[in-house]
Amino acid sequence: MDHSRVPVLEALEEFRRRGDVVFGPPGHKQGRGVDPRVAEIVGIDVFRSDVLSLNGLDDRRQSQGVLSQAQDLMADAVGAEQTFFSTCGSSLSVKTAMLAVAGPGEKLLLSRNAHKSVIAAVVVNGVEPIWVHPKFDTERHLAHPPEPDDVRRRLEEHPDAKGMLLITPTEWGTCADIAGVARVCHEFGVPLIVDEAWGAHLPFHPELPSWGMDAEADLVVTSVHKMGGAIEQSSVFHLQGDRVSPEALKQREDLLGTTSASSLVYATLDGWRRQMVEQGHALLEAAQHRAERVRAAVGDLPGLRPMGREVVKEGCAADLDPLKLVIDVRELGITGMQAAEWLRANCQVDVGGSDSCRISASITHADDDETEKVLLDALSALTRGAESIEKQPPVRLPAPSALELEQALLPREAFFAPVEHVPAERAAGRVSAETISPYPPGVPVVAPGEVITDEVLDYLRSGAEHGVLIPDAADPSVRTLRVVARD
Repeated sequence: MDHSRVPVLEALEEFRRRGDVVFGPPGHKQGRGVDPRVAEIVGIDVFRSDVLSLNGLDDRRQSQGVLSQAQDLMADAVGAEQTFFSTCGSSLSVKTAMLAVAGPGEKLLLSRNAHKSVIAAVVVNGVEPIWVHPKFDTERHLAHPPEPDDVRRRLEEHPDAKGMLLITPTEWGTCADIAGVARVCHEFGVPLIVDEAWGAHLPFHPELPSWGMDAEADLVVTSVHKMGGAIEQSSVFHLQGDRVSPEALKQREDLLGTTSASSLVYATLDGWRRQMVEQGHALLEAAQHRAERVRAAVGDLPGLRPMGREVVKEGCAADLDPLKLVIDVRELGITGMQAAEWLRANCQVDVGGSDSCRISASITHADDDETEKVLLDALSALTRGAESIEKQPPVRLPAPSALELEQALLPREAFFAPVEHVPAERAAGRVSAETISPYPPGVPVVAPGEVITDEVLDYLRSGAEHGVLIPDAADPSVRTLRVVARD
């Protein structure tokens, strides 16, 4: 296929060349009605390129096939059989993918280290989750993807499960043995969905970890805005084989997706695909060398411990994305959240993620010598300034086994059940009616339907007192909890 072509961008260019005057959405009419104060900050071209797909970039019948051409090119670029664009982010794409495989009341295997969007999908879709617990790394207090044998055990226990959802890479860059999990799933005759939100770049360089389509996954969801070059909410479904119906996937996407798709998302997905096909190998080669230099330099800074391939050698993960720079800061006597706040306030550097132990920074094809220096200078300053950071009450981290909570009710049943709010000191033993996710990374500690324990309460309360954000809880301070009402 001719990857110099960019159908969406070409249609947008032609629309602007014609100078069409539109008497339908969007109401700003390609920037004519935008407040100049907004345009000065955002840029007028953002509005000039915000065009309704139908009767704008394409006609009402989409006879030009602008979007389908762009999707076919994307599929060819990454080795998928079919590709669908989504402008609602991978949070919605994951919900769609799950609903394409399992319907209400049916069982679906899910990695328990999933993002809160997966828990939301379980509530919305009404599936019965069969949790596959991740591999807990006690030293790092980190959850790595589950292994093929973990999936096999759960499928043997639940032979009526309809499929498996695997999250890889994780927020922290550790990767699953996708091929091994796929073999197990296919042995049991069920599809493997891979939530590869952090892996959009993986198909474009052979030295990066394997990506889902190359590892025999059936359906892969990627967030191109995370590690690629498209704008926020850019998400893509990739499909191969016949275990997931493309018709069912499209219908589920129509059910959950927007009817007002963003031309800005489509255009930037289209352009990123062309860039990766034409220049991706060289760009990602340079990014890997840069990440290697940065990781080595950080390792020489006192009190900072960057995570490297030792996590693979120790058997904690099948692979590691080298472009994810994960740095343990505990030797500085602070938490990752404190480090992130200090870097923002004092160095105007925003890291990608933080928790009680570490911070993370993504090195992408967009970085250069200037951003490399800014990051290293900021981290060096952190090591000198850490002593001045006010000590906060410690976050009392639970043992890994304490995070494997009993599922007393289906998440959907608990979420929609009659509820009451109880003080934290009386919440142990009660069934949660809410999702409680320290953020970032947004992995729920408690999901609806799970039985709350003293250990988890101690962790959440100490985290809230330390300053951990828990935005999805009814009471972010966790002084009270939303639980299923007793009869």
